[in-house]
Amino acid sequence: MWPQSPQTEQLIANAKAGDHSAVNQLMDRHRNSLNHLVRMRLDKKVQNRVDVSDVVQDVLVEANRRLQRYLETPVMPFHLWLRQIAKDRIIDAHRRHRVSAKRSVDREQQLFAPGGHDQSSIQLASLLGDSKITPAAAALQKELAKKIEHSISQLEERDSEIIIMRHYEHLTNQEISKILNLSEPAASMRYLRAIRRLRELMQTEELSQTELN
Repeated sequence: MWPQSPQTEQLIANAKAGDHSAVNQLMDRHRNSLNHLVRMRLDKKVQNRVDVSDVVQDVLVEANRRLQRYLETPVMPFHLWLRQIAKDRIIDAHRRHRVSAKRSVDREQQLFAPGGHDQSSIQLASLLGDSKITPAAAALQKELAKKIEHSISQLEERDSEIIIMRHYEHLTNQEISKILNLSEPAASMRYLRAIRRLRELMQTEELSQTELN
């Protein structure tokens, strides 16, 4: 999802040396990734009121404003730093355009719903060991993707978040550990527990559906 690191590191070094064109290249290099992230994370109802490209532009403007401080003290990889700014902007957008007074944005599951990312959902389903997946079953795969995404939205936030970071944002365990301020073994254990809870939830929902039928 994010650009490869070596070229990014070179651009960062050039920007730190005072190359203004490197700053523009650095921001442009990450624009598509930010667009993907915001489109995935921003509530679909809010997207009816806020253009994704406007949120992305706000992120890049804020990143440019803070860049010098980051270059002096790079506390995390550049793309994770950008991601954090984007996440703050997404939360701000939800707060400004919340669609119901009953919704709590600080604990809003839809903020983390991956919706519409079928391929990532299918790959996750395969990991969970679903035997129904075949290359020819396109309609079934779409239905399965919806079930996966629905089940993720039913998990506790800490579980849904780590699954989405791993399978929809395609972040590594090392990157996730930095974001969550955990050791790598602790982040790995949290992920495995979240996957187990997702599997159990899907099995329970499938059993309930069978009994209804």
